[in-house]
Amino acid sequence: MLPYATAGEAEAALGRAMTWAEAAWFRYSVATPDYYLYCHHIVIFLVVYTLAPLPLAVLQLRAPAILLPYKLQPRVRLKPAAFLRCYVRTVRVFLLAMGPVQLLSYPAVKMVGIRTGLPLPSAGETAAQMAVYLLLEDYLGYWVHRLLHTKWGYEKIHHVHHEFTAPVGYVGLYAHWSDVLIIGFPAFVGPAVVPCHMTTLWLWFVIRQLALIDAHDGFDFPLNPANFIPFYGGAPHHDYHHRVGRKSQSNFASVFTFCDYIYGTHKGYMFHKASLAKLKEMAQNSTEKRETMNFIGGKQA
Repeated sequence: MLPYATAGEAEAALGRAMTWAEAAWFRYSVATPDYYLYCHHIVIFLVVYTLAPLPLAVLQLRAPAILLPYKLQPRVRLKPAAFLRCYVRTVRVFLLAMGPVQLLSYPAVKMVGIRTGLPLPSAGETAAQMAVYLLLEDYLGYWVHRLLHTKWGYEKIHHVHHEFTAPVGYVGLYAHWSDVLIIGFPAFVGPAVVPCHMTTLWLWFVIRQLALIDAHDGFDFPLNPANFIPFYGGAPHHDYHHRVGRKSQSNFASVFTFCDYIYGTHKGYMFHKASLAKLKEMAQNSTEKRETMNFIGGKQA
């Protein structure tokens, strides 16, 4: 809750007029307790998780042929019941596991310095914080994920997430309740180390969730903006991890790929990519040879 009764008091404290964004934030948050602002994360999660994977899910169910050229595992086609089961279980686990954590962790959020007041952070400050959060989460998430692929971690916890060997967007947070807590912990480290504004925290959770959904959507679209982000793994990188499943010792990184390269857990994926490239080349050569023979045969006739 902002410590100002009117917009005039807020501008007097700032020593300048509020920007349109600050004015909108003032109107929205002036009478809202900080605790309720923090709890917005639960609503944000449900909205993003429900809507972001929906277009591709509908296309996969209604017009799969349109997406087939871009599907990483084209032979696998999930039924509507699988989508529904994945969505319902994930929402239930989130509400029963992450929901209480969100509600009870507010004192820690205030302690580390997450603020709700004015001024709002600049675009540069927000971008710098996002970069720090992504790098910290990616590095810590790599080791947490790798730990979950030990024999005990996989058999007791992580195997649930790998029920889908050909994932879709809704699989991003489909997991055992303890897996959701463990793998989600690194996402909170960045804001704890570099405190931010509440709006930045919301943005961070949205970006992280979208990256998680993208990594699990099972498609490699050539014009996906994520393909132009340096070292971004995306769906091709993580889809291989799910394809191998239980025996996977490759591609543990959550967003970027540099940890896999640094620690040598990219070799299986690189071999897989080389094999696919070789098969593609062989198929192309076979097609060209067949076309040549057909041309020669037609010319001789």
